[in-house]
Amino acid sequence: MRTRRTIHVLAAAAAAGSLLVACSGAGGSSSSGGGGKSINVLMVGNPQMEDIEKLTKDTFTKDTGIKVNFSILPENELRDKVTQDVATQAGQYDVATVGAYEIPIWQKNGWLHELSSYAAKDTSFDESDLLKPVVTSLSGSDGKLYALPFYSESSFLMYNKDVMEAQGITVPEHPTWQQVADIAAKVDGAEPGMKGICLRGLAGWGELGASLTTVVNTFGGTWFTEDWQAEVNSPEFNKATNFYVDLVRKHGEAGASQSGFTECLNAMSQKKVAMWYDATSAAGSLEDPASSKIAGHVGYAYAPTVETKSSGWLWSWAWAMPKTTKNADAASKFMLWASSKKYERLVGEKLGWSRVPAGKRASTYEIPQYQKAASSFADITLKSIEGADPSNPGVQPRPTVGVQYVAIPEFQDLGTKVTQEISAAIAGKTSVDKALDDGQKLAEDVAKNYR
Repeated sequence: MRTRRTIHVLAAAAAAGSLLVACSGAGGSSSSGGGGKSINVLMVGNPQMEDIEKLTKDTFTKDTGIKVNFSILPENELRDKVTQDVATQAGQYDVATVGAYEIPIWQKNGWLHELSSYAAKDTSFDESDLLKPVVTSLSGSDGKLYALPFYSESSFLMYNKDVMEAQGITVPEHPTWQQVADIAAKVDGAEPGMKGICLRGLAGWGELGASLTTVVNTFGGTWFTEDWQAEVNSPEFNKATNFYVDLVRKHGEAGASQSGFTECLNAMSQKKVAMWYDATSAAGSLEDPASSKIAGHVGYAYAPTVETKSSGWLWSWAWAMPKTTKNADAASKFMLWASSKKYERLVGEKLGWSRVPAGKRASTYEIPQYQKAASSFADITLKSIEGADPSNPGVQPRPTVGVQYVAIPEFQDLGTKVTQEISAAIAGKTSVDKALDDGQKLAEDVAKNYR
């Protein structure tokens, strides 16, 4: 019964999204010219994915004869597309980037290939080198891996050191959210056109929902109590959301309601904002002088807190293989290569060591070239990932795991609908109180299924 309801929930959510034409590689997998295989890979449009698209043809394809057709989509569109493909078993893609939220749900439904057996056969892969929190988040109930990590992340605060120095401000290593808000007010306008902070305002459970939920956690709130009581309009959830909305409206980036990870990365790298709270994986791009005006001048602090000792999220963009693929061997070869030590070294040598897709392997942090290039953020990134606690991210017991999400199928739809209302509040089109009252009704409907 639960499996049928899960399929219905995910398929309905996918159908509601935009049914977009993939950027490339549309259609099922097939053999390519020259006798080699061709696989279709769907992935999120983050800098690390753009890098692998550039590097694959002259390395992986050259060595294996396997042609890789990449389709790259923005995060929200990627989530709709991959859920549609996997939940309805359309079989359009051989590999897709997914995260810790999807893995346990999709594994339970039998939608994914297990990957531990493939990893075990590849002695160079070295599964024991993967960070334990990452392995746990990508494993199924049987203890086997159902996705291979490309890069993993927590969240932290990034800031322009030059601006802070000019204003006589010392950013604490472990700031509170009130300290961050006070600093944002002081540095707002510190340079022409510069705003105090960038925070995600783009609707989506994995966009605005990710950063906001970490704030809710540390303010003492939660989406659901341990016994599945909805808490979306509770005083703690309300206080956290009002704080977030007020901060971004007063001192946040222009067009905040349409700004997600990509937009904030651009704003920070182009010196349009003085601070940014987001994924630790962004640091590599900020430190790349080829694309960032702030490279070498970024400071990093742990995720801001209120009532909890820590508040950083835990996520991994990882390669998953739908059961519907007809090219499992070719797909697994690509996934193992893309998650390997060899690939990390390729990125470092070809594109620059700060751009290595890190956060997944202990050995990455022992590479001298990476240590040098990532000296300003490597240690805090590793400690943030190791310190994230998906089973206990707030001040009260939770009914499921997840720092910045609730690990149930319905959360994809619930989180997106609630953040649509909160994004509208950021845009001044509704109030936080109304957004959360409406969200409470939706959450109560979800909770009934679990009591």
